[in-house]
Amino acid sequence: MKKYISNLALMICVSYTMVSVSVTIFNILFGGQTNNMNELLIFAICVIASVVLSLHGLFESVSPLAMVVIQYLVACALIAVLLLIISCFDTITPRGWFELYRSFTIPYIILAGIYYYSVFADTKKKDSLIKDIQKHGIDLK
Repeated sequence: MKKYISNLALMICVSYTMVSVSVTIFNILFGGQTNNMNELLIFAICVIASVVLSLHGLFESVSPLAMVVIQYLVACALIAVLLLIISCFDTITPRGWFELYRSFTIPYIILAGIYYYSVFADTKKKDSLIKDIQKHGIDLK
């Protein structure tokens, strides 16, 4: 559990840093601006995306494509709950909902692709190691 939490914290930090730097560069290039509420929202979305992606073990019984779609839909549902909570304190227009989901989807797809590439590459490396052990008849007992 301790390893899971430390890996999750690392994933949250890395994803938040990547998204924040990307938003900053975008704002510099195109003259946008951000505020503290946007930064908190970015952090909350990174936490949601990281937690959902880290639960991929729960979906091992389904195909990888179905797993990715299910995880995306779960993340979208959690973001909807987050937006409902925010709407209690501030007005969110229908365009705002659309913009947030669009702003979430693009980085999510990129980060999920990187995440799953690393997971599958690690799995392939472990599988190759197991095949090498079986091929050479190494007895681990």
